Amino acid sequence: MNVNKLKLNGPGYPASLANIASPPGELFWTGVPPTQWLDKPKVSVVGSRKITPYGKVVTTRIVDQLAKSGVVIISGLAYGVDVTAHQAALAANGITVAILPGDLNDIYPTAHTHIARQITLKGTLITEYDKGSINFKSNFIARNRIVSGLCDVLIITEAAVNSGSLHTARFALEQGKTVMAVPGNITSPISEGTNNLIKSGAIPVTSAGDIFFALGIDGPATARRQFKGSASEQMVLSFIKNGLCAQDELAEATELDSRVLASTLTMLEIEGLIRPAGGGNWILA
Repeated sequence: MNVNKLKLNGPGYPASLANIASPPGELFWTGVPPTQWLDKPKVSVVGSRKITPYGKVVTTRIVDQLAKSGVVIISGLAYGVDVTAHQAALAANGITVAILPGDLNDIYPTAHTHIARQITLKGTLITEYDKGSINFKSNFIARNRIVSGLCDVLIITEAAVNSGSLHTARFALEQGKTVMAVPGNITSPISEGTNNLIKSGAIPVTSAGDIFFALGIDGPATARRQFKGSASEQMVLSFIKNGLCAQDELAEATELDSRVLASTLTMLEIEGLIRPAGGGNWILA
């Protein structure tokens, strides 16, 4: 790859990184020059490497709406939530930036080399490690301060209690960034980290609109569109459209397992189609 370099306090170096604790002395990048997207709204999306189907759908839907509205998506190219966020941004023809834990000519993980190449067509790969650097375990934690340092808002879509993405949340808080998290099933260990973040003060995300509000920008037009969801989502939405609003009544009418119903309602809320009305009731958004 054609690797370029930025020096701390030099021209083109991101101001948001220059002001963090232990700013990288040098940044190596390839792809689109960072100056082309640094002035755009930027959201870092991170989370569990062991992503669940729920986490994948949530991450994809949220990133799709953000990327289509011109928001730059930043992540770390790792397995799970990271690569899902990059892929969703690419599919939406948006700009995505990957922060790597090692040499740009030795993409990690190697399984994502083809995605890294796709990113360089409209986005950027960035690292603080020069050619030939060794990928020490500490690199992965250090990388997270850059992931949070470059963004305006950090979102964690799914994370276990000991997830490495919680390091990113800590860095973001230290840097004064807005931290948001997607609530998950309280019985799922993969959502324990995000649920704990919300209990500790992170802003809950139930739709892309929450993120647009945090960024202080207008989201896409909310004109009604044909919804293409799962069979359970279509069924629940149909009942709500016909006036069945109570969650216990929806459970009886749809005969869905309580976990499936809860997940379905969450997905419809994230899609911006329904909203809670209090008392266990749901109405059209």
